[in-house]
Amino acid sequence: MQLEEKRGDLHIEPGSPYLLGATLTHTGCNFAIFSRHATRVFLLLFDHYQDREPRYIIQLHPEKHRTGDIWHVFIHGITSGQCYGYVMDGPYWPEKKGHRFNRNKLLLDPYAKAITGYYQWEDPASYGYDIYSPFGDLSFSPLTNFHTLSKSQVVSDTDFDWEGDKPLHIPLKDTIIYELHVRGYTKHPTSGVTYPGTYLGLIEKIPYLKELGITTVELLPIHAFNPYENIHTNPLTGERLKNFWGYSTLGFFAPANWYATEEDGLRAVKEFKTMVKAFHKAGIEVILDVVYNHTAEGNELGPTVSFRGIDNSIYYMLENGRYYKNYSGCGNTLNCNHPVVKRLILDSLRYWVIDMHVDGFRFDLAAILGRDMAGNWIPDYSILGEISQDPILSRSKIIAEGWDASGLYAVGNFPPGWSEWNGRFRDDVRSFVRSDEGKVPEIAKRICGSYDIFFQTNRKPQHSINFITSHDGFTLADLVSYNTKHNEANGENNQDGDNNNLSWNCGVEGETNDPSILHLRRKQMKNLITILMLSQGTPMIHAGDEFGFSKKGNNNTYCQDNEYNWLDWSLLEKNREFYEFVRFLIHFRKTYLPFKRETFFVAGDEEKDGDIFWHGVELFEPDWSHYSRSVAFLLKGNRWDNPYTEISAPNLYCILNAYWENLAFHIPEPSQGCQWEMMINTELSPGFFESPSRPVIEEPIITVSPRSIIVLIEKNLHNA
Repeated sequence: MQLEEKRGDLHIEPGSPYLLGATLTHTGCNFAIFSRHATRVFLLLFDHYQDREPRYIIQLHPEKHRTGDIWHVFIHGITSGQCYGYVMDGPYWPEKKGHRFNRNKLLLDPYAKAITGYYQWEDPASYGYDIYSPFGDLSFSPLTNFHTLSKSQVVSDTDFDWEGDKPLHIPLKDTIIYELHVRGYTKHPTSGVTYPGTYLGLIEKIPYLKELGITTVELLPIHAFNPYENIHTNPLTGERLKNFWGYSTLGFFAPANWYATEEDGLRAVKEFKTMVKAFHKAGIEVILDVVYNHTAEGNELGPTVSFRGIDNSIYYMLENGRYYKNYSGCGNTLNCNHPVVKRLILDSLRYWVIDMHVDGFRFDLAAILGRDMAGNWIPDYSILGEISQDPILSRSKIIAEGWDASGLYAVGNFPPGWSEWNGRFRDDVRSFVRSDEGKVPEIAKRICGSYDIFFQTNRKPQHSINFITSHDGFTLADLVSYNTKHNEANGENNQDGDNNNLSWNCGVEGETNDPSILHLRRKQMKNLITILMLSQGTPMIHAGDEFGFSKKGNNNTYCQDNEYNWLDWSLLEKNREFYEFVRFLIHFRKTYLPFKRETFFVAGDEEKDGDIFWHGVELFEPDWSHYSRSVAFLLKGNRWDNPYTEISAPNLYCILNAYWENLAFHIPEPSQGCQWEMMINTELSPGFFESPSRPVIEEPIITVSPRSIIVLIEKNLHNA
């Protein structure tokens, strides 16, 4: 296709290279985009995103509209909502050179703040090569894609009234994270919200989150993505599957319009801001799960949507030009530590903090961001170090998923300031609770903030993000109901998803009416939540776990836009007892000062004082052997090494019995003027006791039921 200029009566000036993207002023809009290797650049303006042909075509001439590698133009009269895109001409030379320019493809602006519409994955025009050619991706597509591709939109940064809102900066020591999916949280009819599956729908659940005790919601990806890119079908129902989770980014500045009340880019921006403001008014933070490690364009056989057609050899890590390094497991890897890509990521993060008021980020497969262009791990000299030292971002919560899909496991090795998902906590707690051998020493480390991982890097216990479950894997209910994954509905022959679930079905695979099995499962769920809430670190809960939501044994529901991911809110009443148990533990944790210590617990014994004292069935005789499946500990409420500390709280005595028989534990004498009372017993219903109705423990020995946890708390009789 030969593009010809159509400027009409537009008033055009050379523009500025300073700010990338589309920047509105009171007289018009400055457009600027990076491309080092393009030979010709065209800016196309559309009246509506559905339009097949542009109203205007502006060629950016190098002598007037190029400064270095930035192409730019200022157009008078442009207003918010204007749809646009770019066409870039240049060499199509994938082999060796890595160039995939195609003058027939409309491209999204990497800095677009709103995106409307979706490209069609199955449309041949969506690809830079001829999908029918025997030469595959080495061929060249003559088809234009203007009719299929989504369009970028111009956004005004000043037309929303924040009413003085700012990020909340809740300290990590006070944080309870709640991971949720915007659509899945309220899409089910039982959610009872006015706008199900949307940003606004979440606002209606704020009172529930406040009651539960959540301080921080972590949203699965809300950066613009194409939910319709999945071409697989459910073999059980024939239903077309979707990209539900959104780990497939199209634009790092634009909120996903799938979660707006109408699938419009501008509406998504406004409603996202409205949601954040509402959460902040309620004292709840909003952090984003962000995916800067790869994009939606896939491998060499994927579509040409944006980065690939703008400057493929810059934006991606390549092998011999033609192929893509795949540290992400998703077909490509963004070249995160190239100066241009690094600027893109930092600009995106700052935009979400400054303009969109978010409180922080969880970085998907963040180990990739610590790799150099050769794939070597260089955390302090990578964008990871720049993020943690950035004057704006360093005050936000920055949380890493400390591994990638190519075997790099870097948990504990991120630069200072980073918190990290603690996969070791998840795995060790799961193993201990299902009665695996050799886990007692490991569970002790996890309870003490994983000092073996984080102490060596001079970080605080709060930098360990402790979790049992997340979106990726079994729910809490499924963890105690299934031995193996059941992902047949994903259309991948049950080959997808992790096989190492460290789960136990308690004797029956899947659903059952056996009361003894159901009792054991409820008890195991209580055990898991109890350890999570009584460990040093920052706890994270997966949405729906607090009332027993199940995904029917599917541990990889990335493609299911249905009841696999839509929370069934009727379970809240059905499993009210477990919800109240979780709520009790959250509120106890928030008020129990020892968990706010920013130093690791120091172990004491009969000879020396400390914060935590380890015991077995006999006092001061913990069984660390390979075959042990139980341990107890005394957690002191007062800091032993500083009598002037603000921490002053009752002592706790916690007994963890993962053995399948009763065990009789000696308990220490209470402090002078105090008595032991039972606060938690996971064998019983509801499993917790509120003051002042807690049973008093008057005997020196207490029998703990199989696979149960008992927590005793001291009561000061002088203050009774």
